[in-house]
Amino acid sequence: MPTGYLRALKQAVTGDPATPLVFLCNFEVEQRWATGFPGLPAPAFSMTGPLVTRMEELGALLAGPDDHLIAQHPLDPNFLDYVRSLGLEPPTVLVTDGPDAESTAARASASPQLLATLRGLAARGARLMPMGLADDGLALAELGGLPVAAPDLATVVRVNSKIYSRRLVEDTGLRAVPGWCCETVGEFADLMATVGEQCSPDSALVVKDAYGVSGKGLVVLDDPAKARRVVRAATARAKRRDDDRLHVVVETWLPKRADLNYQLTVDAHGEVRLDFVKEALTRNGVHLGHISPTELDDVQYNEVRHAADVVGKALHADGFTGVVGVDAVVTTDGTVYPVLEINARFNMSTYQGSVLEVLAGRLPASLAGQHTLRLTAPMTFADVRAALGPLAEIDPVKGGVVVTCFGTVNAMADRQPGESFEGRLYFIALGPDRAAVTELAAATRTALDTHTGGAR
Repeated sequence: MPTGYLRALKQAVTGDPATPLVFLCNFEVEQRWATGFPGLPAPAFSMTGPLVTRMEELGALLAGPDDHLIAQHPLDPNFLDYVRSLGLEPPTVLVTDGPDAESTAARASASPQLLATLRGLAARGARLMPMGLADDGLALAELGGLPVAAPDLATVVRVNSKIYSRRLVEDTGLRAVPGWCCETVGEFADLMATVGEQCSPDSALVVKDAYGVSGKGLVVLDDPAKARRVVRAATARAKRRDDDRLHVVVETWLPKRADLNYQLTVDAHGEVRLDFVKEALTRNGVHLGHISPTELDDVQYNEVRHAADVVGKALHADGFTGVVGVDAVVTTDGTVYPVLEINARFNMSTYQGSVLEVLAGRLPASLAGQHTLRLTAPMTFADVRAALGPLAEIDPVKGGVVVTCFGTVNAMADRQPGESFEGRLYFIALGPDRAAVTELAAATRTALDTHTGGAR
């Protein structure tokens, strides 16, 4: 039986809580949205590497027994048995058999057998449910004859720009981080000629690419010389390419007490549901996980709730329906800035809703995290369970730890024999309060390091 969380999601995005979905966990989607919207000059990077690709396994915790999950690799059968032991019914996994490609959607589009399966599912009313709709996902849907459980691509791309987020906040009267939008190098250079000359370690600016993600496409300016260097680099590229486009936001760097992430869902009728509010765990702008409950007081929480309703209604007016994650911040003086950016797509925590529904019970606190392992040989799922020992047993009072993604542990194992590689394990600690889940997460890291002989 699908969880209530999954049924509510399906109701919102399709109008029917029983609609079968084909999940595409395309974590690289921002990189595709960024095409045609250049940010600051920076070294190229790929969001389709093995670690990111294997994160599509997270979909097995959200999708239900009537659903399907597209993946580049089979999921470990022992991990799937583990998911069932948690009380969840995982989906059928459709493995791509097409040639190597940049994305799972592209590989699926070149997989004749998988496409035939999708056409059969479409005839039974299934829809494609991407993490976020991009051009390759749309092409896959067309080849497989699947309707997409998302708005049109142009709308999706537009509302996911950080420039859109800033303008929505300004237009709706929500409290905005002091800042500016730039869409050309000329605009950026003019802005830096004023505010850039005033930046300092005590009054820093942050420049964010309109489609930057997880610490990428983000530069902190804390002295005028650095601001000038960034302008020179952007100007030189514009001249070299004969292209003046530059899509960035420039904001005042705020002294933070806490980062927040909240999820809302907008249905076809414009109804907005606030699904949850969590405190984000970050390092240098990179998302590492989240902890719940937050430490917001009633006034602060109500500010977030109000912002969620405002954002949801504005998105609906602009043609968007579906799941939305919003980043916010609480400053050191307790002020809530309820919208730093809008991510109108699934987020990491979206995939954990069913787990929390089934297992939380009397355990109201959770901490979702990840741990990097330094390995010289692949780990089996049995190895992971052995490393965690009693931590993996969920005590109804004391809590415990749930593995949410195992495939990332061995994603980089294709190395020469004896050559070390990095693995990554995703988990959720469940417990009675924040202190308990923080302790469980620390114990999880220690147990994994002890078993593997050390990690970083």
